[in-house]
Amino acid sequence: MRSYVRSNSVVSRVIAGETLIVPVRGGVGDLASIYSLNPVASSIWNAIAQPCSPQEIVDRIQQEFAAERQQVEQDVNAFLVEMESAGLVEPVGVPA
Repeated sequence: MRSYVRSNSVVSRVIAGETLIVPVRGGVGDLASIYSLNPVASSIWNAIAQPCSPQEIVDRIQQEFAAERQQVEQDVNAFLVEMESAGLVEPVGVPA
C-alpha cells in the first residue's frame, strides 16, 4: 500500500498557530517558496510526520473535522498530489 511521508528537504514550523513549510535547496531555505497551511492541511502535514496511507489520513481528518468522507478523500488526495509535485512529500511503500 502506498503511504506518504514528509520530504527530508523541507523544514516546517508552527508560528502563531500557522504551519509554515520551507523547502531547503542546496542547504539553504528557499524563502521564495514558503507554504502556509490551513488547519486541515496542517493536520494532514502532522499525520505524515511518519509514513501514513491516504486512508489513514482521511480517517484522521474525518475524526477531527466535520466533513463528508467523499469530500475529505478528494481534498486529501489533491493535497498529496500537490505536495508531491512540489517535492514536499514522498511516496513510500510503492510496489516495484
